Amino acid sequence: MKKLSILAAGLLLWCTSHATPDQPFTQAVSVKYQVPAGLQLLKVITDYNDNVQVLTSQGFYRLSGNDLVRDVRFRPLAQKIPVDVTTQETTGHLYYLYADKCLTNGYAGIPYINLPLNKFNRVAVDASGRMLLSGNNALALGVNGKLQELPALPEHVQSMAAYAGTFFILTNKAVYRLEGDQFKPVHTVKDATAMTFNGNDVILGTHNGYYAINSRNGDTTLSLQVRVPVPDINTLLVVKGHIWAGTPQGAFMKTSGGDYRYFASRRWLDQDGVKSLAADSNGDVYILTATGLNKIAFIQQTFAQKAAYFERKIRERHIRYGFISNVHLLTPGDIATAEMADTDNDGLWSSFYLGSQAFRYATTHEPVAKRYAWEAFEAFERILSINQLTGFPSRTFERKGYKNSDPERWRDSPDPEWEWKGHTSSDEFVAYIWITAVLHEMVAETPEEKQRVTAFIDKIMTHILDHKYTLVDIDNKPTLWARWGPEYINWYPETIGDRRLGSTTIIAGLQLAYALTGKERYKTEAYKLLNKYGYLKNIQIDYHKIKSTPGYLHMGIDMGTGGWNHSDDEMAFLTYWVLNNYAFTDELKQQYKGAIRNHWEMERPEKNGLWNLITRATAGDYDADATTWWLQTFPMDQVTWTIKNAHRKDITLLPANFRNQTTEVLLPLDELPVHRHNANAFTLDGGHDGDSELAGDEYLLPYWMARYLKVIE
Repeated sequence: MKKLSILAAGLLLWCTSHATPDQPFTQAVSVKYQVPAGLQLLKVITDYNDNVQVLTSQGFYRLSGNDLVRDVRFRPLAQKIPVDVTTQETTGHLYYLYADKCLTNGYAGIPYINLPLNKFNRVAVDASGRMLLSGNNALALGVNGKLQELPALPEHVQSMAAYAGTFFILTNKAVYRLEGDQFKPVHTVKDATAMTFNGNDVILGTHNGYYAINSRNGDTTLSLQVRVPVPDINTLLVVKGHIWAGTPQGAFMKTSGGDYRYFASRRWLDQDGVKSLAADSNGDVYILTATGLNKIAFIQQTFAQKAAYFERKIRERHIRYGFISNVHLLTPGDIATAEMADTDNDGLWSSFYLGSQAFRYATTHEPVAKRYAWEAFEAFERILSINQLTGFPSRTFERKGYKNSDPERWRDSPDPEWEWKGHTSSDEFVAYIWITAVLHEMVAETPEEKQRVTAFIDKIMTHILDHKYTLVDIDNKPTLWARWGPEYINWYPETIGDRRLGSTTIIAGLQLAYALTGKERYKTEAYKLLNKYGYLKNIQIDYHKIKSTPGYLHMGIDMGTGGWNHSDDEMAFLTYWVLNNYAFTDELKQQYKGAIRNHWEMERPEKNGLWNLITRATAGDYDADATTWWLQTFPMDQVTWTIKNAHRKDITLLPANFRNQTTEVLLPLDELPVHRHNANAFTLDGGHDGDSELAGDEYLLPYWMARYLKVIE
């Protein structure tokens, strides 16, 4: 163990010189407002005070806190229903168009004009205060309280705006600009749906993308952009130089880098059909749908602040008897109805949280982190003590009568108040060696604490060796996957990942058990597997060899089909920390490093922050940009909303392949279905309609590991 400490100190010294300051970054988050039922929502608008208002068929509404409420502030207008609202060019003063008048409360209420009843239904106001009014076959200017009729256009007005001191109108045939006392066409359009402005350009939306023209001569300045998330555009807005588009399938924003952020699904919006867009002075965007008002806010936060959010969330609703717990939402999306329940892998999921607190304690020495780590370990200790077997770890446990997952795998405990779940798997074993290693290295400080951790893994490893490299359940049979003997491991060809993975996990466990207990039995068995049975060679199998290899049946399951197993990646990388840190010799460690590097190179397109950091800590390889990107785009909202991306036109889809990599470049994590580390990051569509919420420990472990390794300061 002294040798391990010296190595760790060297690693931390090297990492310190390459640390990145934890500077604030921009995080997109969603805010959904409370809207009274039954409103017919028409248009969202913001004024120069950043007041947010919504025009509805039933009246004018405004945001008050998180609620949309009837705007009764101005008593003379409280019961009136505008037919349109707009803000004045440059000043942002709010103007109201009613059936018989147009007015503003700005400028002491002086701008005001009486109108023929029901003649006009749209208004735009330029910087000088002129009001452009349009209706069915009617156009007029309101100037100083007087109405000046203008020649009507031959087609229906779709939208109009004041920009750069003049007025523009979009119809289904042309863009018109006011010149003198009439509108003249500057550009012929086909299928145009929306109009906005950026510099000297008019941005035009269509059912097949958007393009831009010069506002003076109508020449095309940007060709039709069809490679966008959703080409069918309803509305456009330019916010701080970024083009925003609302579509029937969500909203998107063009970034400074030229790609697109896509905001769709209930992670971002109450529904995907966008009707109207508005923005405030901060650059936050309000998105109106037929049923709700939403905001995409861009907050500045550090990685530490993001971690603090997940730390608090977990302690509020995700701790079950020390286990980390995802929660069922009795009402989809409603966190107030969160209900904790057991899962098939409580131990594995909890190991990420325990690991995060171990690295947190090693980094900060905060007593609360040590407390949380030991609380989680109590659950691991109880998976051994709650059942009738010696050294057999239960998958999980629950008070009698409240089990949730796989009811056929539950058994009665000697304690009549409890039940425990059997059929424990190899992925749970990985959790046991992982938490043992990080607890012993970072949290256990006294001899008593270290012995407590040692006793845990010693019991499990003794059970495995006593039962010929298997975990044997209460039925006196090995479980389905917890098998590490040579006759099982070497039955697999090199083209099936289980051969390499099983060899890796059992050797890591034996090395760890020897380091902590000093029992020669563990070392002897490890070397027998490494040398006599070829487990060292197995550990070094080139991952590029893994491919579809049908025909290898294990208990009725064809082990060579189904594509790349991302759950195996999760098991392997957690194991690499243990395999490397507890290697018997430097020669073995070097061989392990090569194996870890080989796997990391295969996984690099997934940009997984945790795999990057474990590889850095063991083999030395690291993708700093990918790790930063992963931590930044990890979604704040962990509800399992249904997410869809396969329809997007801005992504390049790859042909079907064994790794199931769907796109050339991984989309930001907050645009993808929420998933754990064991899932394929390239899955474009997925989710469960918001019926559950993950905890966020998937973020906390790489964050605190990055802090521990000093790649983030």
